[in-house]
Amino acid sequence: MEGDIVQMGAYIGAGLACMGMGGAAMGVGNVAGNFLAGALRNPSAAAGQTATLFIGIAFAEALGIFSFLVALLLMFAVG
Repeated sequence: MEGDIVQMGAYIGAGLACMGMGGAAMGVGNVAGNFLAGALRNPSAAAGQTATLFIGIAFAEALGIFSFLVALLLMFAVG
């Protein structure tokens, strides 16, 4: 009985950790949307901010990958 409770807790924790992947998707959309809004306001400055856009997208995606790894650890290492 105790092992079942620990396993259920691991699955619940993995599900909560996967919420970070949804947050990463919203973060990428926010970064790209704000970049496009700024580029439409001042098209001449858009070329200089492309590297910043890619860095922001990379950080947001890295957080999603980290949350996925935590979920995998909770599912397979705990128990």
